[in-house]
Amino acid sequence: MTPADTGASTDVDAASAASAVPDPVESPDSRMAPGGPGYRRMSFALFLAGVATFALLYSTQALLPLISGDLGVTASDASWTVAAATGGLALFVLPMSALSERFGRRTVMTASLAVAVTVGLLVPFAPSLPALVALRAVQGAALAGLPASATAYLAEEVRPRALVSAIGLFVAGNSVGGMSGRVITGWVAQEWGWRVAVGVIGLVAVACAVAFRLLLPAPRHFTPGSLRPRVLVRTVRDHLANPLLRRLYAIGALFMTVFGGVYTVIGYRLTEAPFSLPQGLIGSIFLVYLVGTVSASTAGRLVSRLGRRGALYLGAGTTAAGLLLSLAPFLPLVLLGLVLITAGFFAGHAVASSAVGKTARHGRAQASALYQSAYYVGSSAGSTVGAVAFHSGGWAGTVGVGVLAVLGVVVITVSGSLAARRAAGAPVRALSLPR
Repeated sequence: MTPADTGASTDVDAASAASAVPDPVESPDSRMAPGGPGYRRMSFALFLAGVATFALLYSTQALLPLISGDLGVTASDASWTVAAATGGLALFVLPMSALSERFGRRTVMTASLAVAVTVGLLVPFAPSLPALVALRAVQGAALAGLPASATAYLAEEVRPRALVSAIGLFVAGNSVGGMSGRVITGWVAQEWGWRVAVGVIGLVAVACAVAFRLLLPAPRHFTPGSLRPRVLVRTVRDHLANPLLRRLYAIGALFMTVFGGVYTVIGYRLTEAPFSLPQGLIGSIFLVYLVGTVSASTAGRLVSRLGRRGALYLGAGTTAAGLLLSLAPFLPLVLLGLVLITAGFFAGHAVASSAVGKTARHGRAQASALYQSAYYVGSSAGSTVGAVAFHSGGWAGTVGVGVLAVLGVVVITVSGSLAARRAAGAPVRALSLPR
């Protein structure tokens, strides 16, 4: 999640973001630092931007059962309200990063939030599912400007020693926004319906966007660049020709396929017998995200102790165990399964995303943006395929999709190790990724 020559970024762990950004121009005395002028305002502004972005992005996910009932559509149809938003973001991360190079980080972030919150206020009035899906797709595309610009802004305006903590606060805003948006909508919808719930999130996002624009200091170290599509295309082509980067992109997409499918469908399962939970409690299930925040923050220590391959295997194994445990007809076991799925996903995602910045030798912004695109393509695919599987085979069908995705992570990890050993001319003695 890092900016470079195009300013793209992601919402993954702060350490990987910092490692993938280029060293800012040396002017340490004029850049912001903790305790210095503007630093607190800047940090709070970007925290609010993160809250608004991810509250809007996943605003319908906890409400899918209610949307299905109100619009008379199946789970697989309703899941497009999530898939369209994440798909729009995935498609527009790279273009938005290029625009931020030309027109400025603050300008792109402000415009992105303005468009996204405007669409967010229209979403509650969507008369049909196609209209709702179209609005969500536009909203996701607009929101791509935030991850495409925020880390680039920080890299240019914050002193290097303070960069990790500054990015960490933005990432925390992402997590808080994604979690609180789902929890708030669940409880509001229980009393007043999904349209009011989505409208409340829209109003919260408006407040965050206004405060963001008022608080964020004007950039002092941004130098406009030219839009160079040929350079961008060549860099992207180089990254896609790198086998290790391709494997990391696939791993990120597959992990997110599991996560997107599970959390898109879990609401349907918990509204049915034998659980029959009210909408407010279903929304509160997303508090499990806090477990993921902890597991992501410990991913660095896992890699230090187990190596990259060990951490990936641990993440995949934990996710698979959670999927199987969630098949139980007892709510405590289902919740424990969700905890394991969330912990395993965030750990694997953090390991893979941080490896991208270390693997790319040039154009790290584009390398990270491609990972971000793959990640959200996985989210869209998981939301849609997981819902279709649920419609056809119940929760066991969704779990089956997740298990296949986890097996894909393992197969890719093994094949990467074998390819590296062959390239090095070493005998194949273990089935694992090179550290």
